[in-house]
Amino acid sequence: MDTLLFKPGNSLIRQSLSAQRSIVPTNGDGFGLGWYGDLPYPGLFRDTMPAWNDANLRSLAEQIRATAFFAHVRASTGTATTRLNCHPFRWGRWLFMHNGKIGCWPQVKRELEHRISEEFYPFREGTTDSEVLFYLLLGHGLATDPHGAFERAIGEVLEVMQRHRVTEPLRIACAATDGRRTIALRYSSDRQAPSLFFGRGCDIWVEEGEVHFDPGRGCVLILSEPLDQVSASWSEVAEASLLTVEAGQVSVAPFTPVGGHVALPEAVA
Repeated sequence: MDTLLFKPGNSLIRQSLSAQRSIVPTNGDGFGLGWYGDLPYPGLFRDTMPAWNDANLRSLAEQIRATAFFAHVRASTGTATTRLNCHPFRWGRWLFMHNGKIGCWPQVKRELEHRISEEFYPFREGTTDSEVLFYLLLGHGLATDPHGAFERAIGEVLEVMQRHRVTEPLRIACAATDGRRTIALRYSSDRQAPSLFFGRGCDIWVEEGEVHFDPGRGCVLILSEPLDQVSASWSEVAEASLLTVEAGQVSVAPFTPVGGHVALPEAVA
């Protein structure tokens, strides 16, 4: 995994120090890896150390080979810097990670936590809005109907925000995977969602800091910002879009939460 985590010119480790497209350029509030190997559930390694300063991360990344993996560097939006709050989050075969925030989280936290179904609530460990969103997605059928689960869960979050007269936007760039299919969403209530890109080919390698894709399909990278300056290698995911990757195929569809767009108070004429 070090090929993609450390070697590109704008690798995720470099982004932890100086992200180019993030509102907060430094993402030093922990990191996490989730990967799929021989077991029926993914491995998980998370820590509160900054990603750029953890020798264990480099050593693991040099040794671990995986056909699918998630990696995340964290900039807290207000919740504590603890291992349990670091992404990705895991349940069964599923991994989930998220950039952005649910606006006025302390104001809506109690009700949204109560919306987590009894099946999943015992697995809630941290205090982040991201983990709550993950369990809402699972409760809305992520395993059997991923697209519908995203539509229903985001619609539910917006409904709760509207009822509490939240004055901050909902902003999401997130991804969920079971190791075979990956679903990623870029969405916001104010048209300012965190960035999301993807690149694809039948093989990937890194040379002198640049990421190269052989023509064809089979390998797909989904990421918050390009790993190098070669613009032809990367496609930006538009606002209000749901991206699906399965068997090397990529599809992007327009996204509308169930109930449609819920206007926030400051956006009402």
